[in-house]
Amino acid sequence: MNLIIPDYLSAFDPVMRALPVLLTLMLIWVGSFRIPAHAAGRIANAVILSGILLGWLALAEYLGAQNVYWTPNHPNVPTIAFGILIPIVAGLWFMFRSERVTRLIDALPLSWLVGIQFYRALGIVFLALWADGYLPWQFALPAGIGDVATGILALIVAAMLFRGMPGANHAAYAWCLFGIADLVVAIAMGALTSPGLLHFVSSDNPNMLVTAYPLVMIPTFAVPLSIILHGACLWKLRRMREGREGNQSSVIFGT
Repeated sequence: MNLIIPDYLSAFDPVMRALPVLLTLMLIWVGSFRIPAHAAGRIANAVILSGILLGWLALAEYLGAQNVYWTPNHPNVPTIAFGILIPIVAGLWFMFRSERVTRLIDALPLSWLVGIQFYRALGIVFLALWADGYLPWQFALPAGIGDVATGILALIVAAMLFRGMPGANHAAYAWCLFGIADLVVAIAMGALTSPGLLHFVSSDNPNMLVTAYPLVMIPTFAVPLSIILHGACLWKLRRMREGREGNQSSVIFGT
């Protein structure tokens, strides 16, 4: 089955791919050099974590380009679900189990961890594809509007955190929950509108493009990366809260 890929998607795709990767690499390297350690240890931390990120990107690229996730090739097996869930589970497990990652998160300001996700505003491409008839509205509207809102709010919340404004941490919690909910809704509507066992919505305009390369890189790479970054924000917020509670206890008991 042939699928028409609009020219502007092929032109826009490198930007959608490069921006989150470059921003994440920046966090890795800058954060690594903020870790209290000798220079060799900092470099090793940055190189190892960068290698993992780029290796994951290369694997996702290869599988996507080979049409492993394209629904017409596997109508009864939701391969795209594996491409989404496995990186999320593996990434969150590694993040919470790896001392390299936890030390990196500790070294990074929360405002950076939030602000990096301004790249989510690139989800406007979903709205453009819907307007041109390539995507069903049931998927494109919640995914596109939610991503654009998350990206814009990331900058606002990051600015609040950077300035130490009252309620900034609560705003970061709310933003994280909103951003995660947006991704969950997008994944659910993607499954309901794509050919397969769960195709109950938009039978007249099935969601074919989202499982085809290059757009498939969003659900199989950008979405898991965003959820992992949300997890890092929530972990950082918890650590900050525990630190404040510890300080308060020290004051109360005079220690």
